[in-house]
Amino acid sequence: MSLVSFLSVAVLMLSPVSPNDPVVQVQTADGVLVGRANDQVEAFKGIPYAAPPVGALRWRPPQPVVGWDGPRDAGNVGALCPQPPANGDPGVGPLPMSEDCLTLNVWSPKDRVGSAPVMVWIHGGGFNNGSGTAALYDGTALARRGVVVVTINYRLGRLGFFDHPALAAERVAGEPGGNYALMDMIAALKWVQANAEAFGGDPGRVTIFGESAGGAAVTRLMTSPEARPLFHRAVVQSGLGRDAGTPLDRPSALGKPSLQARGQTYAERIGLRVPTASDLRAIPAESLLTPAPSFYGGDTLVIDGSVVQEDVEAAFAAGKQAPVPLIIGTNSAEFWWMKPSDLSPYGEIDDAMTQDERATIVAAYGGEDGYNAHVVSDLAFNESARHLARLHARAGHPTYLYRFDVVPDPNPEPHEGATHASERPYVFDNLATSTWPKGERDHAAAAAMADYWTRFAAIGDPNEEERPQWPEMGAQADQLLEFTNEGPVARAIPFAERLDLIEAYYSRRR
Repeated sequence: MSLVSFLSVAVLMLSPVSPNDPVVQVQTADGVLVGRANDQVEAFKGIPYAAPPVGALRWRPPQPVVGWDGPRDAGNVGALCPQPPANGDPGVGPLPMSEDCLTLNVWSPKDRVGSAPVMVWIHGGGFNNGSGTAALYDGTALARRGVVVVTINYRLGRLGFFDHPALAAERVAGEPGGNYALMDMIAALKWVQANAEAFGGDPGRVTIFGESAGGAAVTRLMTSPEARPLFHRAVVQSGLGRDAGTPLDRPSALGKPSLQARGQTYAERIGLRVPTASDLRAIPAESLLTPAPSFYGGDTLVIDGSVVQEDVEAAFAAGKQAPVPLIIGTNSAEFWWMKPSDLSPYGEIDDAMTQDERATIVAAYGGEDGYNAHVVSDLAFNESARHLARLHARAGHPTYLYRFDVVPDPNPEPHEGATHASERPYVFDNLATSTWPKGERDHAAAAAMADYWTRFAAIGDPNEEERPQWPEMGAQADQLLEFTNEGPVARAIPFAERLDLIEAYYSRRR
């Protein structure tokens, strides 16, 4: 990147749309919104896409917004959905916090020619934390590249994933339960279909993209019949893939308790032995936050039989996923801090290995130290991403696999690679929001990722002539694009022999 280009990127990063910028109005299906504009981007924030899920609507599918008369100010983000303290995660936005949190935010290029592709971001945070309101996810830099960016809030923790026999008993026939967060996402996508054109967006070119739990949500939306007509491309960033979901009313495939049994256990723990649905809805929201539900342990990965009908891997293996172009990938040192001996659901992933399997896999890592440092990342993320990418390509759909290995020089963490979630400010080209100081090399990496992502949103293919070509897996099997400190590089999937052994382990377990 030239010095002029570097300075241009820096200036763009320092000029986001502010609530104090000139106002601009747009007519939506629910009423007039008053947003803010600078010389390049229009922004509309805190837009309700569903009715507040409070009172009798807690643990109900999202209901339509009640429209408003007259202009509604859209200059500030809405409230966070209830969640535990952020612990420094830049993916959590500003207070206040409220169950009335089903809002979204839109950034649109100001001087657009024709309809722009739409990118809908689904944040991560283990389905317990996060929001679409964080500065990290500000859509200004992406919108400058000619796309409409939408970020959403959705219900979290037990408010987003919960069931109990008392709730099940009151549901009418055909009403889905348990997966309220996924229902919120679908409601937001329906809002996008109804309103994209008002913001200059093309409802026929919608990309869903998400990281971590957000990536896991994307793969579930890809398998959801209700979500299928609402998007046309998908991006999965560190989104697992081999995880086992929890059914509402029967044990999981791993023999773990159903979601309703988990709900009963929770209610009894807080002194509600035979509660009514009204008793459950009267629990203060803050009481529902502790102890936090377990993401990989199955509390928030739910098979409800309607919105999500089966595990992601099984759906992809059967070719039931949405037939859309897919970008999928992981970071080079996802869970570098986590050991397979840890007392956590992630530490249990290798527990079913036979002695011979473990000995062979440990040897492939060069011994116990290498195994302890990398196997959880490979078991949970790297092999799973490769597996889903292969299945999607095998079904005849354009598939692009990546590996993110950009590490800022000042970062002192001893992980020898890019840790989980570290790609987010690069994808959004919002490096000013990240923890470590960034230099020209990092800005070049961010510009590249944002360019690839927005090009993919536009045409379903991330490639342009002036950038390194990203191999498509159907045409070039087991090739990926690696984002490195020296720039993007097309190469064979790293450490394939380790991933092959893990694939064999999963196949034997199944």
